[in-house]
Amino acid sequence: MKEALAQDSEAAALGLTGSAGSAAPRSSNLRPSTALRRLWSAHGEAVTTALCGLFVAVAWLVDRMTGLHPLAVALFLAGYVLGCYRKAIEGIGTLVLDHALDVDLLMVVAAAGAAAIGYWADGALLIFIFALSGTLEGIASARTKKDITSLMSLTPDEASVLREGREERLPAASVEIGDRVRVRPGERIAADGVVVEGASAVNQASITGESIPIDKNAGDEVFAGTINGQGGVVLRVTRCGGDTVLARIISLVRDAEERRPPAQLFIERFERGYAKVVVLGALLVTFLPWLAHWWTFRESLYRAMIFLVVASPCALAAAMMPALLSALSNGARHGVLFKGSVFVELLGRVDALAFDKTGTLTRGHPVVTDIVSLPGCSGEDILAKAAAVESLTDYPLGRAVIAEARRWGLAVPPARNLQTIVSVGANAEVEGERWYVGKPSLFTRVNEALLNEHRQLEATGKTVIFAGDTEARGLIALRDSVRVEAAPTIARLKALGIKQIVSLSGDNLATAQAAAAECGIQVVHAQLFPEGKVQIVRELVQRYGNVAMVGDGINDAPALAAASVGVAMGKIGTDVALDAADVVLTTDDITKIPYAIALGRRTLRIIKQNITLALVVMMALVVSDLLQLVSLPWGVIGHEGSTLLVTLNGLRLLRRLP
Repeated sequence: MKEALAQDSEAAALGLTGSAGSAAPRSSNLRPSTALRRLWSAHGEAVTTALCGLFVAVAWLVDRMTGLHPLAVALFLAGYVLGCYRKAIEGIGTLVLDHALDVDLLMVVAAAGAAAIGYWADGALLIFIFALSGTLEGIASARTKKDITSLMSLTPDEASVLREGREERLPAASVEIGDRVRVRPGERIAADGVVVEGASAVNQASITGESIPIDKNAGDEVFAGTINGQGGVVLRVTRCGGDTVLARIISLVRDAEERRPPAQLFIERFERGYAKVVVLGALLVTFLPWLAHWWTFRESLYRAMIFLVVASPCALAAAMMPALLSALSNGARHGVLFKGSVFVELLGRVDALAFDKTGTLTRGHPVVTDIVSLPGCSGEDILAKAAAVESLTDYPLGRAVIAEARRWGLAVPPARNLQTIVSVGANAEVEGERWYVGKPSLFTRVNEALLNEHRQLEATGKTVIFAGDTEARGLIALRDSVRVEAAPTIARLKALGIKQIVSLSGDNLATAQAAAAECGIQVVHAQLFPEGKVQIVRELVQRYGNVAMVGDGINDAPALAAASVGVAMGKIGTDVALDAADVVLTTDDITKIPYAIALGRRTLRIIKQNITLALVVMMALVVSDLLQLVSLPWGVIGHEGSTLLVTLNGLRLLRRLP
């Protein structure tokens, strides 16, 4: 049902349904029975595990006080049913449908075998431990994903289509290739197209990740889901419905998420193979010594039950899950949220990282970096008057200029009679004279020295605006500021032995290279659309095996999903990026990335230690069983003792890393 709803919402978001927004809203008033079913679906396994533990504890007390009283047997049976009915159903289903054994069914058989020869408490303890492990794993692995309906808000429900000389408001889903669509200031663009009339600055952050709106004139391409600025434009539709760049982003996310991680596939194959070996071993222990007249059938059956107990996978399961759950808890307490335990392991194996630039390595908003003025003009005067003009506008660059003037403590004079020229600049009356801020074409004269400075600053990746009266008196350079913690983070990652670190950006090459150089990153890929980021991430995966992608925007979502591990910025990250990511930095602190990788690597080391210990103890107990050196109680003690040891070893990960 959930998958069907997600597919329906995706169809609506892509414009594949008959009309945008035609689906009826779902009622928020749920009937008690529906609410109860949903509550049970979310927490039913935890409830049954808790009840299992309660019944087992009470049964053990009754057994200790009265012996194996029928009441104790009934309570044990209740604990067995509550603790293993889910696993039994899953295991039988796997056996019947896939003709394969798994660890779930093996545990049920082992517990039933222990009960069959009178060791009810030992079997019940095995069931409870396994049920608890499964419950904790389910809680830790619950993905905090949302349906792709969050993308629907990026595409408007309606569009102003020009047909036969008339303007009609039509559903966005009915727009066709070749239609002419008028987009007014502040509106979202309904389809991919080419500007044929007008000019504006378009905020493309949702597609390319560019931090500054891009000027669009006749002949320039625009994309569905982006936001038009203060100029009106008419575009000719080139792609619509499921063919738009935004629709392809959705498709890329879905395709990448359907690929299951290799570690998960390995675990599933190992469990099934292990279960077959244990069952075969138990059958051999049951019949081979009896047929060879080494043991009586009763003794053979007794040894087979011991074999099922001591060879059961509790210690192996505890070798991984307590360590992984402790790592999950450790990460959560230090600002790193893993969406599943498998991603702790995968992050520990990472050999290459790809960073989105805007909003990840940088702050995601421009700041003033340089102020240049002609002789006879002060930088303070240039900045104050430019801030006065920008105080009447609402441009991102203007807000950065105003913030810089405030930082300098300047008194910004009042301005009035604002006039704007789309994609060029603005002017207003400041202290009795008309003052201009924008591109060089605004001015009747621009000093050659300022033009040289302009070229040099742009070559370093900065955005430059001129300021003055009819003659340009100075210029202001701006750039998206690099996070102060970016360079130390990159240095720490290199110290950890990460083989390759790359920067991915939708900005121009000069801007991307300047930011990367400041961070200490040598490999830069610029002017990328989402498809380009995905392609580079996939190439890194082919070359290095395990790759992490760090990003925050919608345009990063496909690459986050395509990487071995996707890491999203929690505070500034978009819903889609957080949905596609496997790890979320809840405080947007990128210094937590080296911490998370170190945590993953330490987790892997502890898991290897635990697996080694579990296998050594298991083999020793199996050999002791075959040599008739261990009884069932001692087999259970040895088995549970190894489980306790590996669990305690895993819990060491609760401590903060040095």
